[in-house]
Amino acid sequence: MYSKKMSLSRKVVHVLSGVFFMASWPLFSNSTGARFFAAVVPFLNCARLLTYGLGFYSDEALVKSVTREGKREELLRGPLYYVIVLLIIVLVFWRDSPIGIISLSMMSGGDGFADIVGRRFGSLKLPFNDKKSWVGSAAMFISGFLLSALMLSYFSWLGYIQVSWDQAIGKLVLVALAATAVECIPVTDVVDDNISVPLATMLVAFLLFGNTAH
Repeated sequence: MYSKKMSLSRKVVHVLSGVFFMASWPLFSNSTGARFFAAVVPFLNCARLLTYGLGFYSDEALVKSVTREGKREELLRGPLYYVIVLLIIVLVFWRDSPIGIISLSMMSGGDGFADIVGRRFGSLKLPFNDKKSWVGSAAMFISGFLLSALMLSYFSWLGYIQVSWDQAIGKLVLVALAATAVECIPVTDVVDDNISVPLATMLVAFLLFGNTAH
């Protein structure tokens, strides 16, 4: 079993990789092909995880930094799903759609902090899922909401989207609630959080925001 230190390291990677990747999008040009250049990063990471996960090469440092139990096969589950979702978000939504921005914020920040806080302070478990805690779920909602608002502000300030905050705040609350509810459901053995959380977020964000942030 991994120590708490390794678990924390894994989730820090989970949070920061998504946030820094999203924050880098304005560095790309305004050409229509810019998103494809940005997609190179998750694509290469996807290829890397497949290469090491299938055992063609070995990298213990990589395995330790992104897996729960230190098994290379784990690279083909949560970590791989994570970079595939990054790839989909950048290709389908990109920086001018609130759907992608919010979905990535919920997956990286919300789900990441839920695990970090839940493992440290989550002694009181949810009655319907003993793998999740009340404090972890609260951290999911708060951090996902705040990071989504921060990143929407960031892209709005740079002129990629327009945000009507009198409407957007309430919508973000609903999206964060939906993402948190999905993260709480005891289906981790069937559907990984790195799939269920962004998919639920995309659906609710689409229904509430459409393809604009109003």
